Amino acid sequence: MVTSNTASPPSRFSYGGHINANGIRQHYLRYAGPGPALVLVPGITSPAPTWGFVAERLAQHFDVYVLDVRGRGLSQSGADLDYGVNACADDLVEFVRALALESPIYMGHSMGARILMRAVTRGLSKAAAMVLVDPPVSGPDRRPYPSKIAWYTESIAQAQKGMSAEQMRLFCPTWNPEQLQLRAQWLHTCDIRAVTDSYEWFHTDDAFPDFSQLESWQVALMVAGKGDVIRNEDIQEAQSLKPDLQILRVPGAGHMIPWDDEEDFYRVLGTFLSVTF
Repeated sequence: MVTSNTASPPSRFSYGGHINANGIRQHYLRYAGPGPALVLVPGITSPAPTWGFVAERLAQHFDVYVLDVRGRGLSQSGADLDYGVNACADDLVEFVRALALESPIYMGHSMGARILMRAVTRGLSKAAAMVLVDPPVSGPDRRPYPSKIAWYTESIAQAQKGMSAEQMRLFCPTWNPEQLQLRAQWLHTCDIRAVTDSYEWFHTDDAFPDFSQLESWQVALMVAGKGDVIRNEDIQEAQSLKPDLQILRVPGAGHMIPWDDEEDFYRVLGTFLSVTF
């Protein structure tokens, strides 16, 4: 029998927790690392565990908290819950206050980036830095978000009945088996109304005015080279509102950047955060 002398590094996963903040139960995962706190806000159908492979890597340098946005994962959901951008932003503001996180780094992917931007206007505590990963810039009188709502609702409906990783591959054909398995395991926890309401405010709420509220913040906009979520004209408009906005490009990735080109994701992120992953 051949054995390997290369051992996997120990996991930095510390615990999962629940707090009551902004009047709801909020669930998060902590990956304890040696540096300052980093709060990660996932996208529209990405419960916190599906970002675990990223959190493990980030925890080489940071104390990582991955949030389940309301209506996803183990955070509260329900027929009477408001899933609008302001409610989600207020959740984040109160989450950071409840955990007494001082000057954390914030990172949001897609919907999570939009929530971060809005949270700044609603009292989010000042950050050491903020990374907006491919946020949707659809809105009133703008082009629609490139992914169709049926892609989300059909996959959730199937996951709610029970879904294998191979069945999930029909929706995410480029993902590796571990990523597919996690999504198949957790997608059923995404409340369909939460998802459809979020998709709706992608189109009814304009992201660009929030860029102008980031004047005193150190912010990077990470842009996928594929997927058509952010175009060059969108970058120009965002920089007209925040001239010092730093642009991080990952040309080989689609919208799910660390899933599509994980090493380039860490490379360009490291240039902004002054670390090497």
